[in-house]
Amino acid sequence: MQDIMAELSWRGLVQQTTDDALLPGWLREKPRTVYAGFDPTAESLHVGSLLPLMNLRRFQRAGHRPIALLGGATGMIGDPSGKSAERNLLDQESLTRNVEGIRRQMEALLDFEPGSHAALVVNNYDWMRDYAYLAFLRDIGKNFPVNVMLAKDSVKSRLERTDGGISYTEFSYMLLQAYDFVHLFDEFGCELQIGGSDQWGNITAGIDLARRMRSTQLYGITCPLLAKPDGTKMGKTEEGAVWLSAERTTPYHFYQYWINIEDNVVGMCLRYLTELSQDEIESLDRATAEHPEKREAQRRLGEEVTRLIHGEAGLTTARHATDIFFGAEIQDLSDEELGAIFADVPSQELPRSRLEAEGLNIMDAFVEAGLAKSKGEARRTITQGGAYVNNRRVNEISHQLTATSLASDTTMVLRSGKKKYALLRFA
Repeated sequence: MQDIMAELSWRGLVQQTTDDALLPGWLREKPRTVYAGFDPTAESLHVGSLLPLMNLRRFQRAGHRPIALLGGATGMIGDPSGKSAERNLLDQESLTRNVEGIRRQMEALLDFEPGSHAALVVNNYDWMRDYAYLAFLRDIGKNFPVNVMLAKDSVKSRLERTDGGISYTEFSYMLLQAYDFVHLFDEFGCELQIGGSDQWGNITAGIDLARRMRSTQLYGITCPLLAKPDGTKMGKTEEGAVWLSAERTTPYHFYQYWINIEDNVVGMCLRYLTELSQDEIESLDRATAEHPEKREAQRRLGEEVTRLIHGEAGLTTARHATDIFFGAEIQDLSDEELGAIFADVPSQELPRSRLEAEGLNIMDAFVEAGLAKSKGEARRTITQGGAYVNNRRVNEISHQLTATSLASDTTMVLRSGKKKYALLRFA
């Protein structure tokens, strides 16, 4: 058996364990079954969910069996951990859709091929939907001392707030998640739960419930949250969360997020989110310290994580899009791909008839696109060599743009100088 605890430790991925002395040897003894929970509040996981998913992948590669638990039932309640207010409850239709979307993403990172270490995706709604309320109180509720629940940080922090509190619904979340651990032990022999440090209270509640209900010892490991030095969560941009779904966050924008990440967190991200060796990561740390302007570590991070989530084709697309933004010739792209690359670039819509007959003069196009205030200014830009159509230089003021000048079905990319872009869309 590979020493999974040693790997987690050098990567900085061990925050708390239920038994520091026992777990390394226990995990080397034989294959164990380990689970992590995922909140199905959307059809896609986001960057914050990538960390526990990567840890399940590491456990599987070390010879253990991973279970990804999707909270179809607990997602209808809402975890109070790390939350300052009650979250909106999801209906069953939304949860079913979200669970299916997340399941597909997990298939890219975990090995589900039949075998002793084959990954499982389970949904706790499957075993909670028919659990009668009175039976749940009798079987589960009686094993939860209220004073212990009140002492949990996730509950205590909410009770101390003067502008809110916690509902009975969210207060019950701990019971549901704790029973998940017991159920997975009963059904699959699962003995270990992993999660972020904000899940410590829920993990220990499950361990305590298993001891009371089954007289057995289960274990837990938490890792740090994927956060910046100021404590704010990573994976957020001005546009919102960075998603693993290509439909929500394009491979280009996903790649751009990582290659633009700050120097003071790139080493952490390489350790947390890639499978690069310790020697290679430490070499990249030195490169960042000695030549930060080269952003070698950021480029390597962007390549590794984008390839992992979007495959080689997604990485190729992201690199190509990046090259285009920095001047590579534009061709063979769709409207959607161009829209993703130039999402923040001004655009104007013109009738397609402007491209017919003799077409649209290049000077008029620059004025229409807002890259020149007048035809005189456009003339100077062109004659001085600063005018580009689809990143190809145009030197003649008499140049006419026609349908053959489009970079995609409807879009033309104009550029003034090195970085000033604008789009013309022809409907």
